[in-house]
Amino acid sequence: MAMPSFLEEDTTLIDVNRDDPSSSSEGGGSDGDDKSILAHEIESKKPPTYSRFTQQELPACKPIITPKLVIVSFTLIGFLFIPIGKTALSASNNVVEIAKRYDMECIPEIYSNNILHYIQSVGTNKTCTVKFTVPKHMKGPVFIYYQLTNFYQNYRKMSYGVPLRSRIKDTKYMGSRSDRQLTSKAYEGAELEKCEPLEKVGEEPIVPCGLVAWSMFNDTYSFSVKDKALIVNKTNIAWESDKETRFGSDVYPKNFQTGDVIGGAKLNSSIPLSEQEDLMVWMRTATLRNFRKLYGRIDVDLEANDEIAVEIQNNYNSYGYGGEKLLVLSTTSAFGGQNKFLGVAYLTVGGFCFFFAIIFAIIYHFKRREIGDTAYLSWNRNPVGYYMK
Repeated sequence: MAMPSFLEEDTTLIDVNRDDPSSSSEGGGSDGDDKSILAHEIESKKPPTYSRFTQQELPACKPIITPKLVIVSFTLIGFLFIPIGKTALSASNNVVEIAKRYDMECIPEIYSNNILHYIQSVGTNKTCTVKFTVPKHMKGPVFIYYQLTNFYQNYRKMSYGVPLRSRIKDTKYMGSRSDRQLTSKAYEGAELEKCEPLEKVGEEPIVPCGLVAWSMFNDTYSFSVKDKALIVNKTNIAWESDKETRFGSDVYPKNFQTGDVIGGAKLNSSIPLSEQEDLMVWMRTATLRNFRKLYGRIDVDLEANDEIAVEIQNNYNSYGYGGEKLLVLSTTSAFGGQNKFLGVAYLTVGGFCFFFAIIFAIIYHFKRREIGDTAYLSWNRNPVGYYMK
């Protein structure tokens, strides 16, 4: 067969270049260079080092999902999840919880039309007393929580007062803090730019700086039953990791809440941050807008029908952003506080698994299809149509 003309031309060009002495350098070193280039190309084209891992040849279990396996799996999950769900739901129902909203109840009638003036007034007495009855026996320890609603700790921009608001600009609440500053006195001035607009007083840093610490909850509660005071234990309410690593034992509050606008609680400047557990609890910001934070605990039992009187210092301004304040007393179980979602979720999943197991069993019994049956292949089911394509 005759070679195409364009291949003949290419072959001629290759032969000419190969035999033409002018294509070599004066020193005759092109042969060595060509050999080194060729060796490099061969080296670069070598296959990678063989490995069973890279070649995906490691032994693996690849179970065949048969109808029997699916039915058994769904049944086992149902048998496992339903008892767990019943146990979790029963434990949640045994938790005794009392939640009392007090933000509006603690507003004097003369300030009902001017609540912000009342809460922002420094000289106004903000003490109020609320009472509630224990519905069932509450075995100690009884945990005390404060609950805030409509407070976006993970995002919200704060706006307490014109001077502060004018400096906030696009500062987000959650990012206005310096975690490094809290760990050691050596980092007192570290990352202050993150704390805007509450980073300094003059040229001195604020410790702890930022909006998160500045807006710390500052309502206080005193409990009594039958005119006998109940001691509130406020130790060990923060995470151990926070006390040991996140808050330094040599870091003390400095220039905190000394501005014209007071956001929340003040801190004792003689106590290191590693011992100020209320601050640690507050600084662990909540994910959702409605949240509870641990205030303390009562280490004695509360009897059914006991009337508890709570003296509240109603200091925290939840009125400025339309939030509510609640006081919560609760016992706990092995699954935590009162939370029916966990038990209902397990029961729902277990019930669905039993339902699907029954459906698959019925289908498998009345409309069985054997695994590996070649009669179901398309060319066997319709051989004429398959070969005519």
